[in-house]
Amino acid sequence: MRKVIRPRDSAMSRFRTLLLLPVLFEAAFSISFFLPVNSRKCLREEIHKDVLVTGEYDVNEQSNTKTNLKITDSTGHILYSKEEAAKGKFAFTTEDYDMFEVCFESKSPMGTGRVPDQLVNLEMKHGVEAKNYEEIAKVEKLKPLEVELRRLEDLSESIVNDFAYMKKREEEMRDTNESTNTRVLYFSIFSMCCLIGLATWQVFYLRRFFKAKKLIE
Repeated sequence: MRKVIRPRDSAMSRFRTLLLLPVLFEAAFSISFFLPVNSRKCLREEIHKDVLVTGEYDVNEQSNTKTNLKITDSTGHILYSKEEAAKGKFAFTTEDYDMFEVCFESKSPMGTGRVPDQLVNLEMKHGVEAKNYEEIAKVEKLKPLEVELRRLEDLSESIVNDFAYMKKREEEMRDTNESTNTRVLYFSIFSMCCLIGLATWQVFYLRRFFKAKKLIE
């Protein structure tokens, strides 16, 4: 027996698909690595302007070892800093599109080779993934359906902003290519003029030289 889908069922199916979009797009930057004693490891990531960034870290504690955490931008501005970092969370909002660096530094007076490597777990989220919609629902007293609609709205805005940024970068690259092509053209014309001028000067110089030597009339 074939199942007949009514218009209402079809609409509800499409709506459920829309509600699943945030789950499909949701992603987090999560990494685990070993940090040798008296060493420094940094992770870099490019993030857009006015984007909320949240993170959670967990560093395996070792005796006589101190691990420091520092997050900076490309100008060296410190966005988050924690000495003797063991386990915690951080959050900040980007002011401009930039490359951000998350650095873990291990220090121990025992020296290398005497202390085991520390296991570091780091999870970072930004944009829509970084927002706590459960807290937003409590503050604004939103229903579950309204929360999903808010999430979908934020996701759509994020996608539009990403496409706008990509379009802007494409326009900048196109302008750079056009400017470079124009400069290359002018330089080629200038080089040709210099070569023609040099060849003409050589012809007249050799002609005067040969006349002075009475090799030609």
